[in-house]
Amino acid sequence: MSDPSNAAEPDGHRHGAQPAEPDEATTTTTGAHTADAARRIELARERIDAIDAQIIDLWRERSRLSGEVGSARVASGGTRLVLARERVIMQRFRSALGADGTQLALLLLRAGRGPL
Repeated sequence: MSDPSNAAEPDGHRHGAQPAEPDEATTTTTGAHTADAARRIELARERIDAIDAQIIDLWRERSRLSGEVGSARVASGGTRLVLARERVIMQRFRSALGADGTQLALLLLRAGRGPL
């Protein structure tokens, strides 16, 4: 005999059906309580991980280039850093990202020139 709570209604939906439950390992790693939510979280995290890898690569490239700029400036008799340039960078990040942008800019600048 079929389960009437799982039967399709005239609108085609199974109103009594429960969403698929994720396995315990998936629940632990995603915090989700349904398999569908766990899969969406896993897909988003895969993209986040790819973005993080790009950010790391760009961070390293920016730091290297900034070091080259500083070395060229000092080798030509210039100063180790140019505060006006740092202010422009800080403003760019603050305008785009708010207070977090300021913190990010400080980290980027330090990575390129070292601590003051």
